[in-house]
Amino acid sequence: MTTPAAVTFAPLDLDALAGVEGVIACFVPEAGTLDPGARRLNRLTRGALKRAVEGDAFEALSAGDALKIGFPVGMAVSSVLVIKLERRAPRSAALAAGASIAKARGTGDLTILAGAVRRLSDVVLGAVLRSYDFADHKTAEPKPAPAITVLSAKPDEARAAYADASAQAEGVFFTRDLVNEPSNILTTTEFADRLSALSEHGVEVEVLEEDKLAELGMRTLLAVGQGSVSPSKVVVMRWNGGGDENPFALIGKGVVFDTGGISLKPAAGMEDMTMDMGGAGTVAGAMLTLARRKAKANVVGIVGLVENMPDGNAIRPGDVVASMKGDTVEIINTDAEGRLVLCDIMWYAQERFEPVGMVDLATLTGAIIIGLGHENAGVFSNDDTLAGAFLKAAAAEEEGAWRMPLGKAYDKQLKSRVADMKNVGGRPAGSITAAQFLQRFVKEGTPWMHLDIAGVASVKGGTALSPDGATGWGVRALDRLVRDTYEAKPDAADG
Repeated sequence: MTTPAAVTFAPLDLDALAGVEGVIACFVPEAGTLDPGARRLNRLTRGALKRAVEGDAFEALSAGDALKIGFPVGMAVSSVLVIKLERRAPRSAALAAGASIAKARGTGDLTILAGAVRRLSDVVLGAVLRSYDFADHKTAEPKPAPAITVLSAKPDEARAAYADASAQAEGVFFTRDLVNEPSNILTTTEFADRLSALSEHGVEVEVLEEDKLAELGMRTLLAVGQGSVSPSKVVVMRWNGGGDENPFALIGKGVVFDTGGISLKPAAGMEDMTMDMGGAGTVAGAMLTLARRKAKANVVGIVGLVENMPDGNAIRPGDVVASMKGDTVEIINTDAEGRLVLCDIMWYAQERFEPVGMVDLATLTGAIIIGLGHENAGVFSNDDTLAGAFLKAAAAEEEGAWRMPLGKAYDKQLKSRVADMKNVGGRPAGSITAAQFLQRFVKEGTPWMHLDIAGVASVKGGTALSPDGATGWGVRALDRLVRDTYEAKPDAADG
């Protein structure tokens, strides 16, 4: 696993700043007022920092942007980064400030002068997330992971405040690694092995093999993988940090590679289908985060791991397959395979665990990218309370999400002449009809939400907090949803 940058919190020693090496960053508000750390840097650089702050370049910066002073006279550092940030800046600006620091840092170690910034842990989280670099398959000497030292007047408080964010960073990096891996490395077996390793963090992990899946009746899931030499698997991950209550369920689509099957995808861009397991990757990262911060909640993560390949044994358009629920599905397009994986494991989760709520995540439709681009995931839900709680959590974590409609009128597009339903409803409202298909496998009374993450799981060119490739979208939002909605709260009498 790619390891997040090590972060050390230490007392601020103004007299030691001259000997700091690497890169040093400080914060200056729009008014240009220098705090004690910035004033000492200004003195060491013989007034260069103040001149930079008074210049047009600093005035033109947006909140969270960086201005770089290279090779300052009087200091050992290679550069001083001046970050435009108000003391009470919103979270978005604090995360952006951290990302700006990481992008401007280069390859040296980093020292951050905390000053009086209130959202220091968000700044550090932004710097750590943007420092991610997936280089497992490059033969060049890997770049050393940056060491981040935060100099603060209250280092113990700053360290404690960053603890949960540190757990999120680990979860995000785990998800990014999984999504970035090529499919000849991340086979269904390798994926299951990496999830099994979560047991080292206290997660109970169970791997269901094909014989058990057949016994359970997961015929639609098995149908997707029957054209591949890689065995289909279901992995059940349980974090039991709560009491006796039923768990909250996270369900993930884990198609390690998607050719489209017999309904073969075009060759152009097919290499990107290594990320079609992004839903399962996000569930895995969320489970690691919950375990690392010892969440006081019961959460079960269930992922279906398959590979969709064309061969003589692959499912065909026109085939009819019975789901674990018992409903029959006419396969119109074998490239609409994710919903066939999800419907079986959603039903299994409800039958076995009777969850208090259920969220499924999948890189499910290209239609959601047409509708929402790469800025927002599509949110579909049968429960306003669950959807509202998630949208609030996503907004708090600066992860884009937008609620989309559901409705019985869309069901007519899924009517089949020979089975209970078709697996696709045509081009109109493609992401909605996919959600309508999944909703048929939600038991009455179960709060459910479907997240179509096709546009946000991996982004060419990167995002504000991630480089080119996998983003880890959803790990932080799901962690906050669990913390704010399902986690046991201490009694008021306990303080």
